[in-house]
Amino acid sequence: MDDVIPLGRKELIDGRLRVYYYGYWIKAYDAPADTLVAKRRLIEALTRRLFNHCEHGINIPGGRLDDARRAFECENDPPRKRVKGAMLAGCLFNRATDIFTKLVEIQALGVSIKYDNALMRECGEHLQEALTLGQMVHHRSGEEGLDELWGEPFKAFSFPIEDFYNSRYIKIAQSMQAIDGIRDAMVDALAPLPAFAGIEALLREFAEAAKIKCETLRTDPEIFDVWTSFAVSAESLAGFQPAPARDTTTLEQQLSQGMQLALAGRDLISYVTRARVPMPKSAREFAERCDQFRRLYVSGAARSVA
Repeated sequence: MDDVIPLGRKELIDGRLRVYYYGYWIKAYDAPADTLVAKRRLIEALTRRLFNHCEHGINIPGGRLDDARRAFECENDPPRKRVKGAMLAGCLFNRATDIFTKLVEIQALGVSIKYDNALMRECGEHLQEALTLGQMVHHRSGEEGLDELWGEPFKAFSFPIEDFYNSRYIKIAQSMQAIDGIRDAMVDALAPLPAFAGIEALLREFAEAAKIKCETLRTDPEIFDVWTSFAVSAESLAGFQPAPARDTTTLEQQLSQGMQLALAGRDLISYVTRARVPMPKSAREFAERCDQFRRLYVSGAARSVA
């Protein structure tokens, strides 16, 4: 078909360079030169972002690697072993970053560092092990892990930076698909109800702001307006007031459960937006929750009228 757009195609749209993946034209950025210094900065930024979205208490200094490994290997209780595995994963990431930082400092002195260097291999091994243990780590919401997020520092270490950027555009497109899916599930569940008249516009405005935030780097000059739009639209959605219930318990339950659904959806879209990964388990469970609400209050009301 002549109208099929190839994945990865770049075009100037309204004066902005964008790249196409899976139905979305995403903001494209110039990748930095593929040097150890650039890789170090990228890995450091990805590691900070990783810890920002994961459960508390796992940002263990790299110097405590032996202690963290011993604590993990000696633990037999499964729930406790999971947490200690998450702590070991965090420690491995920090250890890898420590090594990479020193290698960059040595390179700055004029010493040539090859990718087959023993310390480079050790850095890669730490990142690979952390990626494996990352399956034990929960998102701060406690809803699910972020395996894909844990893979990013390893990708940044292993791949050319240009290839890493391209892989991020794919994840952003998948995150945008997830945002649209969560939005549609909320619209289908809430918009048909008279008590929630007007909420659809707020949901669509918030989802659109979320997608723009998802594609925009913090270093982008537009971030001030982008983040403000995202935050204000989230506040507007949270401040929505459904029409008051008219005495019946069913209506009161409908309003209460509907607002709980709207707030949960807002939070989930926020998690996806800030992490820039789709969180499929949470999205699937939320869609099921929306469907249950819709069948109870929307489909049920339609049957009653009929």
